[in-house]
Amino acid sequence: MRMTWRDVLAVSALFGITFAGPGRATAQEDELMMPEESAAKAKELLNQAINALGGAAYLNVRDTTCSGRIGTFDHAGQLTGFGQFIDYTIPPFKERQENLPKRNIIEVYNGDKGWELDRGGVSDAPQADLADFQATVRKDLDNILRHRIHEPDMTLRYGGSDVIDGWPADWVELIDGENRAIRIAFDKSTHLPVRKTSENMDPKMHLRMKEIELYSNYHPINGIQTAYQLTRERNGIKIFQAFFDKCEYNTNLSDSLFTKESLEERWAQVGKKEMEKEAKDKKKNSSSSDQ
Repeated sequence: MRMTWRDVLAVSALFGITFAGPGRATAQEDELMMPEESAAKAKELLNQAINALGGAAYLNVRDTTCSGRIGTFDHAGQLTGFGQFIDYTIPPFKERQENLPKRNIIEVYNGDKGWELDRGGVSDAPQADLADFQATVRKDLDNILRHRIHEPDMTLRYGGSDVIDGWPADWVELIDGENRAIRIAFDKSTHLPVRKTSENMDPKMHLRMKEIELYSNYHPINGIQTAYQLTRERNGIKIFQAFFDKCEYNTNLSDSLFTKESLEERWAQVGKKEMEKEAKDKKKNSSSSDQ
Protein backbone atom coordinates (compact mmCIF):
# COMPACT_ATOMS: atom_id res chain seq x y z
CA MET A 1 0.00 0.00 0.00
CA ARG A 2 2.24 2.61 -1.26
CA MET A 3 2.36 6.09 -0.42
CA THR A 4 4.18 3.86 0.61
CA TRP A 5 3.82 1.96 3.86
CA ARG A 6 7.26 0.46 3.59
CA ASP A 7 8.84 3.82 2.73
CA VAL A 8 7.18 5.31 5.81
CA LEU A 9 8.62 2.49 7.88
CA ALA A 10 12.11 2.83 6.46
CA VAL A 11 12.32 6.59 7.01
CA SER A 12 10.91 6.46 10.51
CA ALA A 13 13.18 3.58 11.52
CA LEU A 14 16.15 5.95 11.30
CA PHE A 15 14.93 7.74 14.39
CA GLY A 16 13.62 4.93 16.61
CA ILE A 17 15.17 5.33 20.06
CA THR A 18 12.90 4.02 22.77
CA PHE A 19 10.35 1.24 22.83
CA ALA A 20 6.91 1.57 24.36
CA GLY A 21 6.34 -2.14 24.86
CA PRO A 22 3.11 -3.96 25.61
CA GLY A 23 1.92 -3.98 29.18
CA ARG A 24 2.98 -7.09 31.03
CA ALA A 25 0.10 -9.34 31.97
CA THR A 26 -1.42 -7.99 35.17
CA ALA A 27 -2.07 -11.52 36.38
CA GLN A 28 0.55 -14.24 36.12
CA GLU A 29 -1.76 -17.10 35.13
CA ASP A 30 0.59 -17.95 32.29
CA GLU A 31 3.41 -18.75 34.69
CA LEU A 32 1.24 -21.07 36.77
CA MET A 33 0.06 -23.20 33.86
CA MET A 34 1.65 -26.41 32.65
CA PRO A 35 2.79 -26.20 28.98
CA GLU A 36 -0.09 -28.38 27.74
CA GLU A 37 -2.64 -26.33 29.65
CA SER A 38 -1.12 -23.08 28.40
CA ALA A 39 -1.20 -24.29 24.78
CA ALA A 40 -4.83 -25.41 25.14
CA LYS A 41 -5.80 -21.99 26.53
CA ALA A 42 -4.00 -20.28 23.66
CA LYS A 43 -5.80 -22.44 21.09
CA GLU A 44 -9.13 -21.67 22.73
CA LEU A 45 -8.48 -17.92 22.50
CA LEU A 46 -7.37 -18.19 18.87
CA ASN A 47 -10.50 -20.16 17.95
CA GLN A 48 -12.68 -17.59 19.72
CA ALA A 49 -10.96 -14.82 17.76
CA ILE A 50 -11.43 -16.58 14.42
CA ASN A 51 -15.12 -17.09 15.17
CA ALA A 52 -15.49 -13.45 16.24
CA LEU A 53 -13.83 -12.29 13.01
CA GLY A 54 -16.33 -14.24 10.94
CA GLY A 55 -15.56 -17.93 11.25
CA ALA A 56 -15.70 -19.70 7.90
CA ALA A 57 -16.27 -16.42 6.04
CA TYR A 58 -13.06 -15.01 7.53
CA LEU A 59 -11.03 -18.16 6.88
CA ASN A 60 -12.19 -18.43 3.27
CA VAL A 61 -11.31 -14.92 2.11
CA ARG A 62 -9.83 -15.18 -1.40
CA ASP A 63 -9.03 -11.52 -2.04
CA THR A 64 -9.39 -8.09 -0.48
CA THR A 65 -9.72 -4.56 -1.87
CA CYS A 66 -9.45 -1.65 0.57
CA SER A 67 -9.19 2.09 0.03
CA GLY A 68 -8.58 4.91 2.45
CA ARG A 69 -6.04 7.40 3.75
CA ILE A 70 -2.53 6.77 4.99
CA GLY A 71 -0.88 9.06 7.52
CA THR A 72 2.76 10.13 7.30
CA PHE A 73 4.79 11.08 10.36
CA ASP A 74 7.99 12.93 11.15
CA HIS A 75 10.90 11.63 13.23
CA ALA A 76 9.08 12.58 16.45
CA GLY A 77 5.94 10.64 15.49
CA GLN A 78 3.93 13.80 14.70
CA LEU A 79 1.40 13.63 11.86
CA THR A 80 2.58 15.54 8.79
CA GLY A 81 -0.11 14.69 6.26
CA PHE A 82 -2.38 12.18 4.56
CA GLY A 83 -2.37 10.48 1.18
CA GLN A 84 -5.09 8.42 -0.45
CA PHE A 85 -4.49 4.84 -1.55
CA ILE A 86 -6.14 1.68 -2.77
CA ASP A 87 -4.76 -1.72 -1.89
CA TYR A 88 -5.45 -5.05 -3.63
CA THR A 89 -4.49 -8.32 -1.96
CA ILE A 90 -4.70 -12.01 -2.76
CA PRO A 91 -3.44 -13.29 0.57
CA PRO A 92 -0.94 -14.04 1.67
CA PHE A 93 1.68 -13.44 -1.04
CA LYS A 94 0.19 -11.01 -3.57
CA GLU A 95 -0.28 -7.30 -2.92
CA ARG A 96 -0.67 -4.17 -5.02
CA GLN A 97 -0.93 -0.61 -3.73
CA GLU A 98 -1.71 2.46 -5.81
CA ASN A 99 -1.85 6.13 -4.91
CA LEU A 100 -5.12 7.93 -5.53
CA PRO A 101 -6.40 9.61 -7.55
CA LYS A 102 -3.55 9.59 -10.11
CA ARG A 103 -2.54 5.90 -9.80
CA ASN A 104 0.91 6.83 -11.07
CA ILE A 105 2.85 5.45 -8.10
CA ILE A 106 2.28 1.71 -7.73
CA GLU A 107 4.01 -1.15 -5.95
CA VAL A 108 3.33 -4.81 -6.71
CA TYR A 109 4.58 -7.82 -4.77
CA ASN A 110 4.06 -11.40 -5.81
CA GLY A 111 5.84 -13.95 -3.64
CA ASP A 112 9.58 -13.48 -4.06
CA LYS A 113 9.20 -10.90 -6.84
CA GLY A 114 8.23 -7.25 -6.84
CA TRP A 115 8.05 -4.21 -9.12
CA GLU A 116 7.51 -0.48 -8.85
CA LEU A 117 6.00 2.17 -11.09
CA ASP A 118 6.93 5.80 -10.54
CA ARG A 119 7.80 8.88 -12.59
CA GLY A 120 10.80 7.06 -14.02
CA GLY A 121 8.83 4.07 -15.31
CA VAL A 122 8.74 0.43 -14.22
CA SER A 123 11.58 -1.18 -12.30
CA ASP A 124 12.27 -4.20 -10.11
CA ALA A 125 11.67 -3.66 -6.42
CA PRO A 126 14.88 -3.33 -4.36
CA GLN A 127 15.94 -6.51 -2.59
CA ALA A 128 15.53 -4.81 0.79
CA ASP A 129 11.90 -4.00 -0.04
CA LEU A 130 11.29 -7.61 -1.09
CA ALA A 131 12.80 -8.86 2.16
CA ASP A 132 10.63 -6.41 4.09
CA PHE A 133 7.50 -7.58 2.27
CA GLN A 134 8.26 -11.23 2.99
CA ALA A 135 8.93 -10.45 6.66
CA THR A 136 5.65 -8.55 6.82
CA VAL A 137 3.78 -11.54 5.36
CA ARG A 138 5.24 -13.88 8.02
CA LYS A 139 3.94 -11.72 10.86
CA ASP A 140 0.73 -10.54 9.19
CA LEU A 141 -2.21 -11.01 11.56
CA ASP A 142 -4.55 -12.58 9.00
CA ASN A 143 -1.84 -14.91 7.72
CA ILE A 144 -1.15 -16.02 11.29
CA LEU A 145 -4.79 -16.71 12.13
CA ARG A 146 -5.67 -18.33 8.81
CA HIS A 147 -2.54 -20.37 8.17
CA ARG A 148 0.49 -20.07 10.40
CA ILE A 149 -1.10 -21.28 13.64
CA HIS A 150 -1.31 -24.71 11.98
CA GLU A 151 2.41 -24.97 11.20
CA PRO A 152 3.80 -28.13 12.84
CA ASP A 153 6.71 -26.27 14.46
CA MET A 154 4.59 -23.40 15.80
CA THR A 155 4.51 -23.23 19.62
CA LEU A 156 1.48 -21.64 21.27
CA ARG A 157 1.19 -20.44 24.84
CA TYR A 158 -1.16 -18.32 26.90
CA GLY A 159 0.42 -14.96 27.72
CA GLY A 160 -1.83 -13.88 30.58
CA SER A 161 -4.45 -11.18 31.04
CA ASP A 162 -3.92 -7.44 30.70
CA VAL A 163 -5.70 -4.11 30.41
CA ILE A 164 -5.21 -2.44 27.02
CA ASP A 165 -6.58 1.03 26.37
CA GLY A 166 -8.80 0.58 29.42
CA TRP A 167 -10.30 -2.76 28.33
CA PRO A 168 -9.55 -6.26 29.65
CA ALA A 169 -7.64 -8.45 27.21
CA ASP A 170 -5.85 -11.80 26.93
CA TRP A 171 -2.45 -12.36 25.34
CA VAL A 172 -1.44 -15.30 23.17
CA GLU A 173 2.20 -15.87 22.32
CA LEU A 174 3.34 -17.73 19.20
CA ILE A 175 6.91 -18.88 18.57
CA ASP A 176 7.63 -20.22 15.09
CA GLY A 177 10.29 -22.59 13.82
CA GLU A 178 12.75 -19.72 13.36
CA ASN A 179 12.31 -18.76 17.03
CA ARG A 180 10.38 -15.64 16.03
CA ALA A 181 8.02 -14.57 18.84
CA ILE A 182 4.74 -12.80 18.10
CA ARG A 183 2.24 -11.74 20.78
CA ILE A 184 -1.41 -10.98 20.04
CA ALA A 185 -3.89 -9.43 22.47
CA PHE A 186 -7.60 -10.21 22.18
CA ASP A 187 -10.41 -8.23 23.78
CA LYS A 188 -11.98 -10.35 26.53
CA SER A 189 -15.51 -9.28 25.60
CA THR A 190 -15.51 -9.23 21.78
CA HIS A 191 -12.57 -11.68 21.30
CA LEU A 192 -11.34 -9.43 18.46
CA PRO A 193 -7.61 -8.70 18.03
CA VAL A 194 -6.64 -5.32 19.47
CA ARG A 195 -2.82 -5.41 19.50
CA LYS A 196 0.10 -7.37 18.06
CA THR A 197 3.75 -7.11 19.05
CA SER A 198 6.84 -8.53 17.35
CA GLU A 199 10.57 -8.05 17.15
CA ASN A 200 12.60 -8.41 13.99
CA MET A 201 15.64 -7.19 12.08
CA ASP A 202 14.89 -4.34 9.68
CA PRO A 203 16.28 -5.44 6.25
CA LYS A 204 17.04 -1.85 5.19
CA MET A 205 18.54 -0.38 8.34
CA HIS A 206 20.01 -3.64 9.72
CA LEU A 207 18.72 -2.70 13.15
CA ARG A 208 16.57 -4.75 15.50
CA MET A 209 13.06 -3.28 15.62
CA LYS A 210 10.32 -3.76 18.17
CA GLU A 211 6.98 -3.25 16.53
CA ILE A 212 3.42 -2.76 17.76
CA GLU A 213 0.27 -2.86 15.64
CA LEU A 214 -3.07 -1.60 16.96
CA TYR A 215 -6.43 -2.64 15.46
CA SER A 216 -9.61 -0.66 16.06
CA ASN A 217 -12.89 0.63 14.64
CA TYR A 218 -14.20 -2.75 13.51
CA HIS A 219 -16.99 -2.96 10.91
CA PRO A 220 -18.83 -6.09 9.69
CA ILE A 221 -18.27 -6.51 5.94
CA ASN A 222 -19.88 -9.54 4.32
CA GLY A 223 -19.90 -11.28 7.69
CA ILE A 224 -16.23 -10.45 8.36
CA GLN A 225 -15.22 -8.09 11.16
CA THR A 226 -12.78 -5.64 9.60
CA ALA A 227 -10.57 -3.17 11.46
CA TYR A 228 -10.97 0.19 9.72
CA GLN A 229 -8.09 1.75 11.63
CA LEU A 230 -4.58 0.33 11.75
CA THR A 231 -1.72 1.97 13.64
CA ARG A 232 1.89 0.83 13.67
CA GLU A 233 4.67 1.88 16.03
CA ARG A 234 8.34 1.02 15.89
CA ASN A 235 10.64 1.48 18.84
CA GLY A 236 8.01 3.66 20.49
CA ILE A 237 7.55 5.99 17.51
CA LYS A 238 4.29 6.09 15.54
CA ILE A 239 5.27 5.46 11.93
CA PHE A 240 2.13 4.45 10.12
CA GLN A 241 -1.61 4.93 10.40
CA ALA A 242 -4.28 3.88 7.92
CA PHE A 243 -7.95 4.84 7.95
CA PHE A 244 -9.98 2.70 5.60
CA ASP A 245 -13.02 4.17 3.87
CA LYS A 246 -14.13 0.97 2.17
CA CYS A 247 -13.22 -2.71 2.09
CA GLU A 248 -14.53 -5.46 -0.16
CA TYR A 249 -13.91 -9.20 -0.10
CA ASN A 250 -13.92 -11.88 -2.79
CA THR A 251 -14.34 -9.66 -5.85
CA ASN A 252 -12.41 -12.16 -7.98
CA LEU A 253 -9.25 -10.13 -8.46
CA SER A 254 -7.23 -11.33 -11.43
CA ASP A 255 -3.73 -12.74 -10.95
CA SER A 256 -2.68 -10.50 -13.84
CA LEU A 257 -3.03 -7.50 -11.51
CA PHE A 258 0.07 -8.69 -9.66
CA THR A 259 2.50 -8.82 -12.58
CA LYS A 260 5.19 -6.61 -14.06
CA GLU A 261 3.23 -6.58 -17.31
CA SER A 262 0.31 -4.87 -15.56
CA LEU A 263 2.61 -2.03 -14.49
CA GLU A 264 4.04 -1.71 -17.99
CA GLU A 265 0.49 -1.39 -19.33
CA ARG A 266 -0.23 1.31 -16.78
CA TRP A 267 3.00 3.12 -17.66
CA ALA A 268 1.95 3.16 -21.29
CA GLN A 269 -1.14 5.07 -20.15
CA VAL A 270 0.43 7.54 -17.71
CA GLY A 271 4.08 7.67 -18.78
CA LYS A 272 3.65 10.18 -21.59
CA LYS A 273 1.78 12.57 -19.31
CA GLU A 274 4.47 12.22 -16.65
CA MET A 275 7.28 12.98 -19.11
CA GLU A 276 5.39 15.95 -20.58
CA LYS A 277 4.80 17.35 -17.12
CA GLU A 278 8.44 16.84 -16.15
CA ALA A 279 9.61 18.62 -19.32
CA LYS A 280 7.18 21.47 -18.69
CA ASP A 281 8.35 21.87 -15.09
CA LYS A 282 11.99 21.80 -16.21
CA LYS A 283 11.33 24.48 -18.82
CA LYS A 284 9.48 26.61 -16.28
CA ASN A 285 12.29 26.35 -13.75
CA SER A 286 14.85 27.17 -16.43
CA SER A 287 12.91 30.27 -17.47
CA SER A 288 12.65 31.41 -13.86
CA SER A 289 16.39 31.05 -13.30
CA ASP A 290 17.18 33.11 -16.43
CA GLN A 291 15.19 36.09 -15.17
